[in-house]
Amino acid sequence: MKKLFFFSLASGSSGNCYYLGTRSFGILIDAGISVRQIKKILKERGVEFEKIQAILVTHDHADHIKSVGCLGETLHIPVYTTEAVHAGIRKSRYVEEVLIQSRHVIEKEATFMIRDFSITAFEVPHDSSDNVGYSIEYGDQTFVVVTDVGHITDTVTKYACKANHLVLEANYDEEMLKSGSYPAFLKERVSSRLGHLSNRDAAEFLAVHYTPRLKNVWLCHLSRDNNHPELACKTVDLRLFREGIRAGRDLSLTALKRMSPSDTYEFDVKIEG
Repeated sequence: MKKLFFFSLASGSSGNCYYLGTRSFGILIDAGISVRQIKKILKERGVEFEKIQAILVTHDHADHIKSVGCLGETLHIPVYTTEAVHAGIRKSRYVEEVLIQSRHVIEKEATFMIRDFSITAFEVPHDSSDNVGYSIEYGDQTFVVVTDVGHITDTVTKYACKANHLVLEANYDEEMLKSGSYPAFLKERVSSRLGHLSNRDAAEFLAVHYTPRLKNVWLCHLSRDNNHPELACKTVDLRLFREGIRAGRDLSLTALKRMSPSDTYEFDVKIEG
């Protein structure tokens, strides 16, 4: 039996980075925290930095790309994303190094391989140069990341519904955003169809599309000002309960921490042949 390991290094507007790997190799999804933090957390989790085979980038906002230049060009880790996201990274004032040797262009819904991972990027609506989610298949397990998503589309649904393990945005509580201190234009941006997903939106999606194949849900990219972990989980939990789905029995539900690492999650993987 093979093993698959996942943990979040950080998940929020101050920085996003996730690790997914096996005993022999791993990848990062986004790199919006410092290289020093990434190395420190990986070491604490027993992951050798040299085993990182790639960085998958979802989009070009600063909290997802701050370290891709150093990781890519200085430390020689391949950086995978779409042509439009690469263009956004090149223009970003938050990335000093220009990605040249490490620059790898992918196409949406064109599957590619990194070692034993079969990876497909797919369209996610957000107000960046371009934005993708990732579906990563390893043996009989499918891991899907959907972050910074303004609204759930048919494409997002198609891939998220394949997941055994799903990282899904639950950025804000609608009442907290409405009554909070954000200026009107920012409230409109966050809640727009190219902004972020609310707790209620995430809850509704999960309640409507849950199947027994879904074992783990991690709520990600929670707002510091307009959400908190207990509220996000409670909103999802109550909506699932109305459909007879019990968090803790039918699936595991966790809100990822904004500024610190999550627990390490371990899954059994069956490999055909």
